[in-house]
Formats: sequence, C-alpha cells, structure tokens
Amino acid sequence: MPNRGAYDSETICRILDEAFLCHVGFVVDGQPFVIPTGYARAGETLYIHGSAASRMLRTLSEGFQVCVTVTLVDGLVLARSAFHHSMNYRSVVILGRATLVERREEKLEALTAFTEHVVHGRWNDVRQPTEAEMKATTVLALPLTEVSAKIRSGAPKDDEEDYSLPIWAGVIPLRLEAGAPVVDPRLEQKIEPPAYALKYSR
Repeated sequence: MPNRGAYDSETICRILDEAFLCHVGFVVDGQPFVIPTGYARAGETLYIHGSAASRMLRTLSEGFQVCVTVTLVDGLVLARSAFHHSMNYRSVVILGRATLVERREEKLEALTAFTEHVVHGRWNDVRQPTEAEMKATTVLALPLTEVSAKIRSGAPKDDEEDYSLPIWAGVIPLRLEAGAPVVDPRLEQKIEPPAYALKYSR
C-alpha cells in the first residue's frame, strides 16, 4: 500500500535507532540466505558486525548486493472480519552493497556505535577491545542511500457494511519493556547496577 510508505530521513532513522535486530538477505550461487544480526547506525551509514569467521560477513565483504530489513511491531489490529486483521508496525528496507570497514578508526567508531545503540552510556564503562579482538571482528558498512520505511498505525479498517456487526474490534498495543537488571552470579565485587541499566528504555 503506497500510502504506508515513508522516505524522509528523520522517520527512517527514528525506526533504525529504536530497533535492535535486522535481517540481512543476500543470494550466493543462486541460493538465498536471510540472517538475523545486530546493527548500529552512525549518520547515513548502517554498520553490521560479527565474527571474522562468519560466512555471511566474508561473503558480503566481497561486494554482494544485500537487502536489510528492520521491523518494530506496535500492536495487533483486530478487525470485524478475518480478512482485515493486521498489525501496527514500523519497518525499514535498505538495499545496497556492503563494504568492509578496514580503517581502524572507523572500525572502532562502529564498535562504539554498536555498544551505544544497545545501551547508551555503556561504552565508557567497559574494557575497550584488544587488537586481537579487533582482528577477530568484521565490520561492514552499508550506506543509507536506497532506503524506505513502511508504517501502519491506527484502528482497524473494515468494510463499511461490517462496522455494524456485533463483533469487538480494536488494537492490542505491544511494546518492549525492560525488567529489573539481574546481576551476573560471577560478579566478584558488590557493584550496584548503573543508572542506564536501572532506568533502561528505548
């Protein structure tokens, strides 16, 4: 439905910054693959990272065309007819060629972005990556040039003649909610959870 499309950078970036997980689709030797993975956005670039031994990352670093999707589900839409049941959602689709990040400074910036994307404020608290860990990690960059969003929100949209049916209709809102932090049983010192863990929100 074209009316659900959005192409402005602000809408697209807001969705990318709220979600955690993307699905990376690509084709190798005629065989399609879709791999879920974490990501981060820095400016107009999406970064994907993982083990240097990852087949997906090795393949994509050779310049294969990729399709990356990100989806947030905001609610279940219960219409009066089965046909018009739906979901309220926000999604982004990115097309392009991912390139290998080789410059150390950019790679470190990307790794910082990954950590901060998951928990803002965490990067400055943790041990920084060693050279061995940097070498064991592959980072790919995908420019946000061919990208679009698709959004569905609001109440059910039934056929006009169905609105008078004696059937409940509406939306069941869904949201990701953080629970109380659970301490690592191997935490050797009594350290209170930081504020960003106690008051975590997206």
